[in-house]
Amino acid sequence: MRFSFLPIALAGALALPAAAAADPLDDAITREMARRHLPGVAVAVIKDGRIVREKGYGLANVEHGVPVTPQTVFQSGSVGKTFTAALVLLLAQDGKLRLDDPVSRHLDGTPPAWAGITIRHLLTHTAGLGDPYQKIDLRKDYSDDELIALEATLPLLSAPGERFDYSNLGYHLLGFICTKVGGTFWGDQVRERIFAPLGMGARVISEADIVPHRAAGYEWANGKLKNQDWVSPSLNRTADGALYLTARDLALWDQALDGDRILGKDLRTASFTPPRLADGSTSPYGFGWYVGAQNGRRTVLHGGAWQGFKTVINRYVDDRLTVIVLANSANARQGKLADMIAAHYVPALAVTRAQAIADTDPAGTARVRAVVQQLAARRMPDGLSDTQRQRFTPQWIGIVADEIANAGPLAGVELLARSSESGGQRLRYRFNFRDENFIVSMTLGASGTIEGLGLSLE
Repeated sequence: MRFSFLPIALAGALALPAAAAADPLDDAITREMARRHLPGVAVAVIKDGRIVREKGYGLANVEHGVPVTPQTVFQSGSVGKTFTAALVLLLAQDGKLRLDDPVSRHLDGTPPAWAGITIRHLLTHTAGLGDPYQKIDLRKDYSDDELIALEATLPLLSAPGERFDYSNLGYHLLGFICTKVGGTFWGDQVRERIFAPLGMGARVISEADIVPHRAAGYEWANGKLKNQDWVSPSLNRTADGALYLTARDLALWDQALDGDRILGKDLRTASFTPPRLADGSTSPYGFGWYVGAQNGRRTVLHGGAWQGFKTVINRYVDDRLTVIVLANSANARQGKLADMIAAHYVPALAVTRAQAIADTDPAGTARVRAVVQQLAARRMPDGLSDTQRQRFTPQWIGIVADEIANAGPLAGVELLARSSESGGQRLRYRFNFRDENFIVSMTLGASGTIEGLGLSLE
């Protein structure tokens, strides 16, 4: 549920209200909104434990002309995983589960292939589980047991603990486990143990309920603004990120993570500590959080995407700065907005652009060009390993193709990095389109098979 790939853009379709006394950051945010065709955005900034900016931009509902305010309710996307992970840790603290319990201890009917998968693997996306949305019918209502049975048919991408593979399926299972061991629906437990104590109004998604200040979700497709796609109620109740919340809700969560009110120091430290993989390397993901660095300064963050919404909470730990961005558009580049806002408050966080290097292998570059061309044509790229082919679902290829189509004609390709790896190569390129730049990373095995392929907007 909650995909985390790419955004898109709203030029003549909407007129974004001008701020009464715009400052340079307001101007930058509204320019990015216009460039990416974003109806609305909510922002919260916390510096040294205090909320220093809390503001809405544009429209929460285009059809009714309702502006975004600090009270506007957005969908969380995968940012909701941070709460699911916290609930798992609280249940472990209660003694109702252990992080090294096998999944089969708490869920019936799990397949033999899952025998080595533990709750810890699910939390850190190191279980080797694939993408459930290549089989799920988004318009079908599933029971928990039906969803588990369907997902159990997916082959593992790798052995548990071998590598990081982001998996919504893993967080589906965590929700089912929390419901079973906690005795009530996982969403009710999160509300009682986290939302209510912190004064948050967050809740599990329900399109049937009356939700004051609820934003509508949108996407920009074929030059037009469209309403979000409908999905079944059961798929808006899974624990991989099915929440309604405001920017203030996430600000309250951020403040709680600086103290012991919900999670004690040991649990917070564990949450922000990525595990070692089987080969000794470090994964980029702890318990519900990506852990990394920006210009040598520590970051702890999570983004999300679902049903016409994009979200991010980025905690720039060394600078005691947190930036929260919620957008009601599948086309938002929420991470770019967060970095832009962060640099306004801490200039040392400004993103620097990678420099091109000399390209001495034109044949290799031609191959990468061909791969991107195939994706743009909505085709499975040639030369992918079996594992990579499992990742490139028709839905994912469609998302990439739509982004490329919106980027305009290709102006050029630059090589950014090349290195040898296990008899193969790791390559990184910048594809300069008229309206957007893409970073394309490709890892080749010793036989020339594509063992890794990633695309992101720069």
